[in-house]
Amino acid sequence: MTVQMLIGFIVFLLMAMPVGYSLVISGWAALSVFGPMPSSMAVMKIFQPTQSFPLLAIPFFILSGGLMMSGKLGQKLVGLASMLVGKYHGGLGQVTVVGSTVFGGVSGSAVAEASALGSMLIPWQKREGYPGAFGAAVTSASSVIAGLMPPSIPLILFATVSNTSIASLFVAAVIPALMLAGGMMLACYIVGKKRGFPRLTMKYTGAEVRNTFFTALPALLMPVFIVVLLRAGIATPTEVSIIAVAYALVVSSVIYRDLTADRVMSALVNTVITTGIVMLIIAAANIIAYILTSGGVPQAVAQWAVEYLKHPILIILAINLLMLFIGMFLDLPAAILLLGPTLVSIANAIGLDLVQLGIIMCVNLSIGLFSPPIGTTLFVSSAIARERIGAVVKELGPFYLVAIVVLLLVSFVPALIIY
Repeated sequence: MTVQMLIGFIVFLLMAMPVGYSLVISGWAALSVFGPMPSSMAVMKIFQPTQSFPLLAIPFFILSGGLMMSGKLGQKLVGLASMLVGKYHGGLGQVTVVGSTVFGGVSGSAVAEASALGSMLIPWQKREGYPGAFGAAVTSASSVIAGLMPPSIPLILFATVSNTSIASLFVAAVIPALMLAGGMMLACYIVGKKRGFPRLTMKYTGAEVRNTFFTALPALLMPVFIVVLLRAGIATPTEVSIIAVAYALVVSSVIYRDLTADRVMSALVNTVITTGIVMLIIAAANIIAYILTSGGVPQAVAQWAVEYLKHPILIILAINLLMLFIGMFLDLPAAILLLGPTLVSIANAIGLDLVQLGIIMCVNLSIGLFSPPIGTTLFVSSAIARERIGAVVKELGPFYLVAIVVLLLVSFVPALIIY
Protein backbone atom coordinates (compact mmCIF):
# COMPACT_ATOMS: atom_id res chain seq x y z
CA MET A 1 0.00 0.00 0.00
CA THR A 2 2.83 2.41 0.83
CA VAL A 3 4.59 1.67 -2.46
CA GLN A 4 1.45 2.24 -4.50
CA MET A 5 0.82 5.53 -2.69
CA LEU A 6 4.36 6.80 -3.33
CA ILE A 7 4.22 5.80 -7.00
CA GLY A 8 0.88 7.57 -7.43
CA PHE A 9 2.16 10.69 -5.67
CA ILE A 10 5.27 10.91 -7.87
CA VAL A 11 3.25 10.33 -11.06
CA PHE A 12 0.78 13.10 -10.17
CA LEU A 13 3.62 15.51 -9.37
CA LEU A 14 5.25 14.76 -12.74
CA MET A 15 1.89 15.60 -14.33
CA ALA A 16 2.20 19.07 -12.70
CA MET A 17 -0.74 18.45 -10.40
CA PRO A 18 -0.71 20.64 -7.24
CA VAL A 19 0.85 18.98 -4.20
CA GLY A 20 -2.36 19.00 -2.15
CA TYR A 21 -4.38 17.24 -4.85
CA SER A 22 -1.56 14.78 -5.51
CA LEU A 23 -1.46 13.82 -1.84
CA VAL A 24 -5.23 13.48 -1.49
CA ILE A 25 -5.77 11.37 -4.60
CA SER A 26 -2.76 9.08 -4.13
CA GLY A 27 -3.47 8.58 -0.41
CA TRP A 28 -7.19 7.97 -0.89
CA ALA A 29 -6.56 5.52 -3.74
CA ALA A 30 -3.96 3.62 -1.72
CA LEU A 31 -6.32 3.24 1.24
CA SER A 32 -9.53 2.44 -0.58
CA VAL A 33 -8.18 0.41 -3.52
CA PHE A 34 -5.08 -1.34 -2.17
CA GLY A 35 -5.78 -1.15 1.56
CA PRO A 36 -8.42 -2.56 3.89
CA MET A 37 -10.29 0.71 4.40
CA PRO A 38 -13.63 1.51 2.68
CA SER A 39 -13.84 4.69 0.62
CA SER A 40 -16.11 6.38 3.18
CA MET A 41 -13.62 5.74 5.97
CA ALA A 42 -10.79 7.07 3.81
CA VAL A 43 -12.72 10.30 3.27
CA MET A 44 -13.26 10.64 7.02
CA LYS A 45 -9.53 10.13 7.54
CA ILE A 46 -8.89 13.06 5.24
CA PHE A 47 -11.18 15.52 7.03
CA GLN A 48 -10.49 14.41 10.61
CA PRO A 49 -7.31 16.49 11.23
CA THR A 50 -8.95 19.73 10.08
CA GLN A 51 -11.35 19.56 13.04
CA SER A 52 -8.69 20.74 15.49
CA PHE A 53 -9.00 23.62 17.94
CA PRO A 54 -5.27 24.57 17.87
CA LEU A 55 -5.38 24.86 14.07
CA LEU A 56 -7.87 27.73 14.41
CA ALA A 57 -4.83 29.85 15.27
CA ILE A 58 -3.68 29.70 11.65
CA PRO A 59 -6.51 31.68 9.98
CA PHE A 60 -6.68 34.20 12.83
CA PHE A 61 -2.93 34.92 12.72
CA ILE A 62 -3.13 35.27 8.93
CA LEU A 63 -6.07 37.65 9.29
CA SER A 64 -4.35 39.78 11.93
CA GLY A 65 -1.29 40.13 9.69
CA GLY A 66 -3.40 41.06 6.69
CA LEU A 67 -5.28 43.73 8.65
CA MET A 68 -2.14 45.34 10.05
CA MET A 69 0.19 45.26 7.06
CA SER A 70 -2.20 46.44 4.34
CA GLY A 71 -2.51 49.99 5.67
CA LYS A 72 -0.24 52.82 6.77
CA LEU A 73 1.60 50.61 9.22
CA GLY A 74 3.59 48.83 6.51
CA GLN A 75 4.79 52.16 5.14
CA LYS A 76 5.75 53.37 8.63
CA LEU A 77 7.79 50.21 9.23
CA VAL A 78 9.68 50.66 5.97
CA GLY A 79 10.26 54.30 6.85
CA LEU A 80 11.66 53.38 10.26
CA ALA A 81 13.96 50.74 8.79
CA SER A 82 15.20 53.26 6.20
CA MET A 83 16.02 55.77 8.92
CA LEU A 84 17.95 53.19 10.94
CA VAL A 85 20.00 51.37 8.27
CA GLY A 86 19.48 53.10 4.91
CA LYS A 87 22.65 55.17 5.24
CA TYR A 88 24.94 52.13 5.49
CA HIS A 89 26.45 50.08 2.66
CA GLY A 90 23.77 47.84 1.18
CA GLY A 91 21.29 49.82 3.26
CA LEU A 92 18.25 49.22 1.09
CA GLY A 93 18.89 45.49 1.27
CA GLN A 94 19.16 45.79 5.03
CA VAL A 95 15.82 47.63 5.06
CA THR A 96 14.30 44.53 3.45
CA VAL A 97 15.80 42.26 6.12
CA VAL A 98 14.57 44.46 8.97
CA GLY A 99 11.16 44.68 7.34
CA SER A 100 11.05 40.91 6.89
CA THR A 101 11.81 40.40 10.57
CA VAL A 102 8.94 42.62 11.66
CA PHE A 103 6.52 41.58 8.89
CA GLY A 104 7.18 37.94 9.70
CA GLY A 105 6.41 38.63 13.34
CA VAL A 106 3.03 39.95 12.30
CA SER A 107 1.90 37.68 9.46
CA GLY A 108 3.69 34.42 10.32
CA SER A 109 3.84 33.58 6.61
CA ALA A 110 6.97 33.73 4.45
CA VAL A 111 5.05 33.92 1.17
CA ALA A 112 2.76 36.70 2.44
CA GLU A 113 5.78 38.62 3.71
CA ALA A 114 7.66 38.23 0.40
CA SER A 115 4.63 39.40 -1.60
CA ALA A 116 3.80 42.41 0.59
CA LEU A 117 7.35 43.57 1.24
CA GLY A 118 8.63 42.84 -2.26
CA SER A 119 5.86 44.87 -3.86
CA MET A 120 6.89 47.90 -1.78
CA LEU A 121 10.68 47.61 -1.68
CA ILE A 122 11.91 46.02 -4.90
CA PRO A 123 10.64 48.83 -7.21
CA TRP A 124 12.04 51.40 -4.76
CA GLN A 125 15.44 49.70 -4.72
CA LYS A 126 15.54 49.62 -8.53
CA ARG A 127 14.74 53.35 -8.70
CA GLU A 128 17.62 54.03 -6.28
CA GLY A 129 20.08 52.15 -8.52
CA TYR A 130 20.11 48.66 -6.99
CA PRO A 131 20.11 45.68 -9.38
CA GLY A 132 16.64 44.17 -9.55
CA ALA A 133 18.05 40.68 -9.16
CA PHE A 134 19.73 41.64 -5.87
CA GLY A 135 16.53 43.16 -4.52
CA ALA A 136 14.62 39.99 -5.42
CA ALA A 137 17.35 37.85 -3.83
CA VAL A 138 17.23 39.74 -0.53
CA THR A 139 13.42 39.62 -0.43
CA SER A 140 13.21 35.90 -1.16
CA ALA A 141 16.06 34.95 1.22
CA SER A 142 14.91 37.07 4.15
CA SER A 143 11.53 35.35 3.99
CA VAL A 144 13.20 32.48 5.89
CA ILE A 145 12.95 34.73 8.96
CA ALA A 146 9.15 34.77 8.66
CA GLY A 147 9.19 30.99 8.97
CA LEU A 148 10.59 31.39 12.48
CA MET A 149 9.40 34.65 14.04
CA PRO A 150 6.27 34.21 16.16
CA PRO A 151 3.51 33.69 15.13
CA SER A 152 5.15 31.23 12.73
CA ILE A 153 2.62 29.14 10.77
CA PRO A 154 5.20 26.37 10.09
CA LEU A 155 5.91 26.04 13.82
CA ILE A 156 2.19 25.71 14.54
CA LEU A 157 2.00 22.90 11.97
CA PHE A 158 5.00 21.14 13.50
CA ALA A 159 3.39 21.40 16.93
CA THR A 160 0.29 19.60 15.65
CA VAL A 161 2.42 16.80 14.19
CA SER A 162 4.69 16.31 17.19
CA ASN A 163 2.42 17.27 20.12
CA THR A 164 5.03 19.86 21.12
CA SER A 165 4.17 23.06 22.97
CA ILE A 166 3.57 25.95 20.56
CA ALA A 167 4.72 28.41 23.23
CA SER A 168 8.05 26.56 23.64
CA LEU A 169 8.58 26.55 19.87
CA PHE A 170 7.82 30.27 19.57
CA VAL A 171 10.24 31.18 22.36
CA ALA A 172 12.96 28.91 20.96
CA ALA A 173 12.63 30.44 17.48
CA VAL A 174 13.39 34.03 18.45
CA ILE A 175 17.20 33.76 18.73
CA PRO A 176 17.67 31.79 15.46
CA ALA A 177 15.42 34.32 13.67
CA LEU A 178 17.49 37.23 14.98
CA MET A 179 20.70 35.41 14.03
CA LEU A 180 19.39 35.04 10.47
CA ALA A 181 18.44 38.71 10.39
CA GLY A 182 21.86 39.83 11.65
CA GLY A 183 23.71 37.53 9.26
CA MET A 184 21.72 38.68 6.24
CA MET A 185 22.18 42.33 7.16
CA LEU A 186 25.92 41.71 7.32
CA ALA A 187 25.78 40.00 3.91
CA CYS A 188 23.95 43.04 2.46
CA TYR A 189 26.58 45.36 3.96
CA ILE A 190 29.52 43.40 2.51
CA VAL A 191 27.95 43.03 -0.94
CA GLY A 192 26.84 46.67 -0.98
CA LYS A 193 30.30 47.91 -0.06
CA LYS A 194 32.08 45.62 -2.50
CA ARG A 195 29.84 46.55 -5.44
CA GLY A 196 29.34 50.20 -4.56
CA PHE A 197 25.56 50.20 -4.16
CA PRO A 198 24.13 53.69 -3.51
CA ARG A 199 23.31 54.75 0.05
CA LEU A 200 20.54 56.98 1.29
CA THR A 201 21.91 60.47 1.95
CA MET A 202 18.85 62.01 3.60
CA LYS A 203 19.50 62.92 7.24
CA TYR A 204 16.90 62.63 9.98
CA THR A 205 16.63 64.45 13.27
CA GLY A 206 16.30 62.57 16.53
CA ALA A 207 12.71 63.78 16.84
CA GLU A 208 11.80 62.37 13.41
CA VAL A 209 13.28 58.99 14.28
CA ARG A 210 11.46 58.92 17.63
CA ASN A 211 8.13 59.86 16.04
CA THR A 212 8.47 57.19 13.36
CA PHE A 213 9.49 54.63 15.97
CA PHE A 214 6.44 55.27 18.13
CA THR A 215 4.22 55.21 15.05
CA ALA A 216 5.55 51.76 14.11
CA LEU A 217 5.60 50.51 17.72
CA PRO A 218 2.26 48.62 17.52
CA ALA A 219 3.69 46.29 14.89
CA LEU A 220 6.97 45.89 16.76
CA LEU A 221 5.05 44.84 19.87
CA MET A 222 2.92 42.20 18.13
CA PRO A 223 5.43 39.28 18.35
CA VAL A 224 6.43 40.39 21.86
CA PHE A 225 2.95 40.21 23.33
CA ILE A 226 2.30 36.89 21.54
CA VAL A 227 5.34 35.29 23.18
CA VAL A 228 4.57 36.86 26.58
CA LEU A 229 0.95 35.69 26.60
CA LEU A 230 1.92 32.17 25.59
CA ARG A 231 4.98 31.88 27.82
CA ALA A 232 3.09 33.14 30.87
CA GLY A 233 0.25 30.71 30.24
CA ILE A 234 -2.27 33.54 30.09
CA ALA A 235 -3.89 32.27 26.88
CA THR A 236 -3.74 29.35 24.48
CA PRO A 237 -2.33 29.84 20.95
CA THR A 238 -5.84 29.97 19.50
CA GLU A 239 -6.95 32.54 22.07
CA VAL A 240 -3.82 34.59 21.39
CA SER A 241 -4.58 34.54 17.65
CA ILE A 242 -8.07 35.92 18.29
CA ILE A 243 -6.61 38.60 20.57
CA ALA A 244 -4.19 39.44 17.74
CA VAL A 245 -7.11 40.05 15.36
CA ALA A 246 -8.80 42.31 17.92
CA TYR A 247 -5.46 44.11 18.44
CA ALA A 248 -5.09 44.63 14.67
CA LEU A 249 -8.63 46.01 14.39
CA VAL A 250 -8.09 48.44 17.27
CA VAL A 251 -4.71 49.62 15.98
CA SER A 252 -5.98 50.14 12.43
CA SER A 253 -9.25 51.83 13.40
CA VAL A 254 -8.22 53.87 16.45
CA ILE A 255 -4.51 54.63 16.10
CA TYR A 256 -3.98 54.80 12.31
CA ARG A 257 -7.64 55.38 11.40
CA ASP A 258 -7.20 53.79 7.97
CA LEU A 259 -9.44 50.74 8.38
CA THR A 260 -11.94 50.50 5.54
CA ALA A 261 -14.52 47.95 4.49
CA ASP A 262 -12.43 47.15 1.39
CA ARG A 263 -9.36 46.42 3.51
CA VAL A 264 -11.30 44.15 5.83
CA MET A 265 -12.86 42.29 2.89
CA SER A 266 -9.48 41.92 1.16
CA ALA A 267 -7.90 40.56 4.34
CA LEU A 268 -10.79 38.12 4.82
CA VAL A 269 -10.59 36.84 1.24
CA ASN A 270 -6.82 36.39 1.47
CA THR A 271 -7.25 34.58 4.80
CA VAL A 272 -9.82 32.18 3.34
CA ILE A 273 -7.65 31.39 0.32
CA THR A 274 -4.47 30.87 2.33
CA THR A 275 -6.21 28.84 5.02
CA GLY A 276 -7.88 26.69 2.40
CA ILE A 277 -4.53 25.83 0.84
CA VAL A 278 -2.98 24.98 4.21
CA MET A 279 -5.98 22.91 5.35
CA LEU A 280 -6.00 20.93 2.09
CA ILE A 281 -2.38 19.99 2.67
CA ILE A 282 -3.07 19.14 6.33
CA ALA A 283 -5.97 16.88 5.33
CA ALA A 284 -3.92 15.22 2.61
CA ALA A 285 -0.86 14.78 4.78
CA ASN A 286 -2.90 13.05 7.48
CA ILE A 287 -3.93 10.22 5.19
CA ILE A 288 -0.34 9.85 3.97
CA ALA A 289 0.93 9.83 7.55
CA TYR A 290 -1.67 7.17 8.44
CA ILE A 291 -0.47 4.95 5.59
CA LEU A 292 3.18 5.38 6.54
CA THR A 293 2.50 4.79 10.24
CA SER A 294 0.36 1.72 9.51
CA GLY A 295 3.23 0.31 7.50
CA GLY A 296 5.70 1.03 10.29
CA VAL A 297 7.77 3.29 8.04
CA PRO A 298 8.76 5.93 10.69
CA GLN A 299 9.88 3.25 13.15
CA ALA A 300 11.77 1.36 10.42
CA VAL A 301 13.57 4.49 9.27
CA ALA A 302 14.47 5.41 12.86
CA GLN A 303 15.78 1.91 13.50
CA TRP A 304 17.84 1.98 10.30
CA ALA A 305 19.32 5.39 11.18
CA VAL A 306 20.32 4.29 14.67
CA GLU A 307 21.70 0.95 13.47
CA TYR A 308 23.73 2.15 10.49
CA LEU A 309 24.57 5.80 11.16
CA LYS A 310 24.87 5.18 14.92
CA HIS A 311 26.30 8.53 16.05
CA PRO A 312 23.70 11.27 16.74
CA ILE A 313 25.83 13.87 14.92
CA LEU A 314 25.77 11.81 11.73
CA ILE A 315 22.03 11.23 12.08
CA ILE A 316 21.32 14.95 12.53
CA LEU A 317 23.54 15.73 9.54
CA ALA A 318 21.64 13.16 7.46
CA ILE A 319 18.33 14.70 8.58
CA ASN A 320 19.54 18.11 7.43
CA LEU A 321 20.66 16.85 4.03
CA LEU A 322 17.35 15.04 3.53
CA MET A 323 15.28 18.11 4.42
CA LEU A 324 17.41 20.44 2.28
CA PHE A 325 16.75 18.14 -0.67
CA ILE A 326 13.03 17.65 0.03
CA GLY A 327 12.56 21.38 0.63
CA MET A 328 13.69 22.08 -2.94
CA PHE A 329 10.70 20.19 -4.32
CA LEU A 330 7.93 20.29 -1.68
CA ASP A 331 6.29 23.36 -0.20
CA LEU A 332 7.06 23.99 3.45
CA PRO A 333 3.71 23.02 5.07
CA ALA A 334 3.48 19.78 3.08
CA ALA A 335 7.08 18.85 3.89
CA ILE A 336 6.59 19.44 7.63
CA LEU A 337 3.43 17.35 7.75
CA LEU A 338 4.86 14.52 5.65
CA LEU A 339 8.32 14.29 7.23
CA GLY A 340 7.21 15.15 10.77
CA PRO A 341 6.12 11.69 12.03
CA THR A 342 9.26 9.97 10.70
CA LEU A 343 11.67 12.60 12.03
CA VAL A 344 9.94 12.66 15.42
CA SER A 345 10.56 8.89 15.67
CA ILE A 346 14.22 9.41 14.80
CA ALA A 347 14.55 12.27 17.30
CA ASN A 348 13.05 10.15 20.07
CA ALA A 349 15.43 7.33 19.20
CA ILE A 350 18.57 9.50 19.53
CA GLY A 351 17.35 11.75 22.35
CA LEU A 352 17.00 14.91 20.23
CA ASP A 353 14.68 17.44 21.86
CA LEU A 354 11.53 17.91 19.76
CA VAL A 355 11.66 21.69 20.16
CA GLN A 356 15.12 21.67 18.63
CA LEU A 357 13.90 19.35 15.87
CA GLY A 358 11.08 21.79 15.09
CA ILE A 359 13.50 24.70 14.71
CA ILE A 360 15.85 22.57 12.57
CA MET A 361 12.96 21.57 10.29
CA CYS A 362 11.67 25.11 9.88
CA VAL A 363 15.09 26.58 9.08
CA ASN A 364 15.85 23.72 6.69
CA LEU A 365 12.59 23.79 4.80
CA SER A 366 12.48 27.59 4.74
CA ILE A 367 15.74 27.51 2.79
CA GLY A 368 13.80 25.55 0.19
CA LEU A 369 11.46 28.52 -0.22
CA PHE A 370 14.23 30.48 -1.96
CA SER A 371 15.94 27.54 -3.66
CA PRO A 372 15.30 26.35 -7.22
CA PRO A 373 13.52 24.62 -8.84
CA ILE A 374 10.27 25.10 -6.85
CA GLY A 375 11.14 27.89 -4.39
CA THR A 376 7.92 29.82 -3.77
CA THR A 377 9.36 33.09 -2.50
CA LEU A 378 12.07 32.91 -5.17
CA PHE A 379 9.41 32.90 -7.91
CA VAL A 380 7.31 35.57 -6.18
CA SER A 381 10.26 37.94 -5.77
CA SER A 382 11.57 37.31 -9.29
CA ALA A 383 8.14 38.03 -10.75
CA ILE A 384 7.87 41.32 -8.81
CA ALA A 385 11.37 42.37 -9.90
CA ARG A 386 10.79 41.09 -13.48
CA GLU A 387 14.12 39.30 -13.38
CA ARG A 388 15.13 35.85 -14.59
CA ILE A 389 15.31 33.13 -11.94
CA GLY A 390 18.92 32.39 -12.88
CA ALA A 391 19.96 36.00 -12.32
CA VAL A 392 18.34 36.05 -8.89
CA VAL A 393 19.92 32.72 -7.89
CA LYS A 394 23.37 34.13 -8.71
CA GLU A 395 22.78 36.89 -6.13
CA LEU A 396 21.70 34.43 -3.43
CA GLY A 397 25.15 32.96 -2.64
CA PRO A 398 25.88 35.03 0.52
CA PHE A 399 22.37 34.43 1.84
CA TYR A 400 22.61 30.66 1.35
CA LEU A 401 25.85 30.80 3.33
CA VAL A 402 24.22 32.69 6.21
CA ALA A 403 21.25 30.31 6.31
CA ILE A 404 23.49 27.21 6.32
CA VAL A 405 25.66 28.60 9.13
CA VAL A 406 22.58 29.30 11.27
CA LEU A 407 21.21 25.86 10.41
CA LEU A 408 24.42 24.19 11.63
CA LEU A 409 24.36 26.26 14.83
CA VAL A 410 20.77 25.32 15.71
CA SER A 411 21.52 21.70 14.81
CA PHE A 412 24.61 21.24 16.93
CA VAL A 413 24.43 23.99 19.59
CA PRO A 414 21.15 23.24 21.41
CA ALA A 415 21.89 25.91 24.05
CA LEU A 416 20.83 28.50 21.47
CA ILE A 417 17.32 27.03 21.44
CA ILE A 418 16.66 25.14 24.66
CA TYR A 419 16.86 27.45 27.68
